[in-house]
Amino acid sequence: MKARVHITLKSGVLDPQGKAIGHALEALGFEGVNEVRQGKVIEIDLVEEDPAKALRQLEEMCRKLLANTVIENYVIDLEP
Repeated sequence: MKARVHITLKSGVLDPQGKAIGHALEALGFEGVNEVRQGKVIEIDLVEEDPAKALRQLEEMCRKLLANTVIENYVIDLEP
C-alpha cells in the first residue's frame, strides 16, 4: 500500500522559505501571488494491506517522527 504524507506549517507559524519563494516569483515577474506557504511530501510504501491498520501506522509515524505537530499539520493519502 502506498501513502503520501503532506506536511505544512500551521497558519500563524512564520514561513521564511515561503516568503523567499514569494519574493523570487515576484522578481521573476509573476504577479498576483498573495502568499506562498512551503511544505513537504513524503511517500511511503507499506507492506500492510489493511487500510485501517496502515492509517494507524502512518498516524503514529507522523506523531513520532515525520511531523512536528506543535507547528505542522499533516494529511495522509492512501493508495491501495
